[in-house]
Amino acid sequence: MFTLFETIVLGILGLALLFAVMRLLRGPSVPDRILALDVLSMIAIGILGLYAHASGDPATLDVAIGIAVIAFLATAGLAHYYLTHESSPAEPDDTPMDKTNKT
Repeated sequence: MFTLFETIVLGILGLALLFAVMRLLRGPSVPDRILALDVLSMIAIGILGLYAHASGDPATLDVAIGIAVIAFLATAGLAHYYLTHESSPAEPDDTPMDKTNKT
């Protein structure tokens, strides 16, 4: 079913999938995990495109387009949520001065 070239490409995509899952699980920050989810969806699209090419079935490309749209909206939504709801401790210079304790 798969030619040698398609098998090599599938192996490379599988290796990329493994690295993306490792980044998703070990990501030190939330943006790393958001990016790993985006990469996972792009790898899934690549696998679907490879399957569509190997099988000659163009219907899987419609599924790949749907996954691409959903992944884009999810990444944009998660990035917006992260940027608007990020809680960081106040810097010492950012705290207002106490008006009763003037020195």
